Amino acid sequence: MSEAVAEASRDRWSSIVLSILLHAALAGIIFAGWWRLQHAPKPPQPTLAIEATVVSARALAAPKRAPAPAPAEKPPEPPPEEAPTPPTPEEIAQKQAEDARREADERAAAEEAKLREQQSQREAEERQQQDTQRIEAARKEAEARRAAEAKRIADEKRVADERRQAEEKRAAEERRVADEKRQADEKRKAEATAREARERAQSESELQKSLQAEERAAALRNSGALASWVAQITARIQRAWIRPPSAHSGLDCTIEVTQVQGGQVTNVRLGACNGDQAVRESIEAAVYRASPLPPPPDPALFEGDLEVRFVPAD
Repeated sequence: MSEAVAEASRDRWSSIVLSILLHAALAGIIFAGWWRLQHAPKPPQPTLAIEATVVSARALAAPKRAPAPAPAEKPPEPPPEEAPTPPTPEEIAQKQAEDARREADERAAAEEAKLREQQSQREAEERQQQDTQRIEAARKEAEARRAAEAKRIADEKRVADERRQAEEKRAAEERRVADEKRQADEKRKAEATAREARERAQSESELQKSLQAEERAAALRNSGALASWVAQITARIQRAWIRPPSAHSGLDCTIEVTQVQGGQVTNVRLGACNGDQAVRESIEAAVYRASPLPPPPDPALFEGDLEVRFVPAD
């Protein structure tokens, strides 16, 4: 509705502006004609012709006849109508404005009447549509009530059947669960017994292997294999050592080395050492350069943490 009113208002104002422009053009034409009429050259005034008759003296001496009766005087002619004064530009503009205003009012009244008629037609259509919708809604509501009643009866029957089936199924499920629980308990007990037996056997086997490995490692250490392996590591570190200028004779340092399988050095820390900071740093660098360290002669001798005494020859 608001869009239709706005469109009618725009059309009305467009018509008003167009009418004003047309009237202004017409007024300009009229004013130009009047101006030319006022300034046109006047035609020459005609001269009056006097008619006269020559009378002789004899004629004048003759007896005068009685004068003929004077003709009846004609009624005076009405003065000629004066030409209408041409309107001024202000009057022309005022008349054009009044005409434009009157035309705009008439157009606005026509547009308003048209809008009222359209509004009435729309309202009638809306009322008819609402009536149709109410009838359709009432029909659907009745159908929905009938369908709901039929569904309610069917649902009650279905619920009763489902309840009976659920009770039968629950009883069967309870029996099945009880049987499965009993079987699971028996299986779990059997598996626990077998697992305990395996763990006990594995623990005994691992203990036996550990005892054998410790005995073997102890035998190897007592045989001097461990000392020989540490001596090889010490020799490699000494070969990799670059003596700094501040190193003095009688150098004696303890090195704690951490390694992984394969001899890769992961950490170096110096313990007691009679060298300065430059000497300590050079020893740590030598250990990393010596990596990977020599492998032990027997894998049972491998130790991740070793203590090596660094005493280089002077």
